[in-house]
Amino acid sequence: MRFRDRRNLLLTLTTLVLFMIILLMGFGIVDFRIGSGGMDNSESDSYGHDEETVDFIYQRENFGTVANPPDAVDYTTDELENINVYDRFNEAVVNITTEVVGYNWFLEPVPQKGSSGSGSIIDSRGYILTNNHVVDNAYKVNLTLADGSLFEGEVIGSDPENDLAVIKFDPEGHSLVTITFGISDNLRVGQKVLAIGNPFAFERTLTTGIISGLGRPLRNDKGIVIRDLIQTDASINPGNSGGPLLNIRGELIGVNTMIYSPSGGSVGIGFAVPVDTARRVVPDLIRYGFVQRGWIDIEPVQLFPSLVRYAGLPVSQGILVSQVKSGGNADKAGLRGGVADQAVRSGSSVIYLGGDIIIGIEGEPIASLGDFYAALERSRPEDVISVTVVRGRREITMDVTLTTRTGGED
Repeated sequence: MRFRDRRNLLLTLTTLVLFMIILLMGFGIVDFRIGSGGMDNSESDSYGHDEETVDFIYQRENFGTVANPPDAVDYTTDELENINVYDRFNEAVVNITTEVVGYNWFLEPVPQKGSSGSGSIIDSRGYILTNNHVVDNAYKVNLTLADGSLFEGEVIGSDPENDLAVIKFDPEGHSLVTITFGISDNLRVGQKVLAIGNPFAFERTLTTGIISGLGRPLRNDKGIVIRDLIQTDASINPGNSGGPLLNIRGELIGVNTMIYSPSGGSVGIGFAVPVDTARRVVPDLIRYGFVQRGWIDIEPVQLFPSLVRYAGLPVSQGILVSQVKSGGNADKAGLRGGVADQAVRSGSSVIYLGGDIIIGIEGEPIASLGDFYAALERSRPEDVISVTVVRGRREITMDVTLTTRTGGED
């Protein structure tokens, strides 16, 4: 009898606790995130993509060389290099926190804490370079400068394919320390590097190391392959993302972007986007909000096993040309799309069979959409590229003039 009473009491308490949790969630005291709201780009740009960004010229503060400390004799040459770079440029690194949109029990939108990271001030007018994944889906971006000043920034351009983004804020008369772009095509394995960032919210933390590898391709969590990454053993942890990787002169040579770690902490394998990539895309991000890249005006479909079996395709990897824009450059070059009477449905998409299958671009094999996008990443509109396709049982190579990629192809 006592056992049954205790069991009934336990059941009653459990039911009461569950009821209280549901009640708290309903009132928004406890909520859960079931999605993220994107930044509203439909409003006018409060900072303005004005005429000065047409031919963007960086405005930077040059503070010269910081004198060695009075007791410099107590430090090694290596230590003095670290001290000098940190003293000159740590104030050019900002702490970035974001807010995203979540939903409570009644599906009402509520603000929630988003991601955090670092950024480099690259222009004295308030332009900051960081990672796209730091500010992705953020509706509010908060910036903290070295002196503790708080500002709200706006993401004015993003490039998911290279995990880069540019934030703009109004300095309100503050004199900003800036970081100058260096060069990354002459880097060598074994070269000393320094990373400044905000790991685990410890602001402007300096770590040092060497370049461990160059030209590394790595696939991010969105399936995008980022090429030519710099590998370093300088300690990079959560919160370092978007921060600068510097050479001993204090020049930006990379943007810290990700780590390889089974545990989530630094194990000496970090990666940075090379500065030459940033130098190439940042002017477009500031002027247009996106990178102007070339595009083959087709509807691409990555081959998958069930489609290959159903259609009896001669290859198992590649990009099926489902449709070709009528009268476009690809159409004029001779690329063929599928036909209406061979349409099949895959999920919510309609695929037109019978078209060419792209297996190579500029001599590089194309097996997936990731390869397709990567092959076009450095291209510009009006570039002419060679495209190899399988048509029936034959391989054909043709020259295609690229058009401008629009948001629909991202």
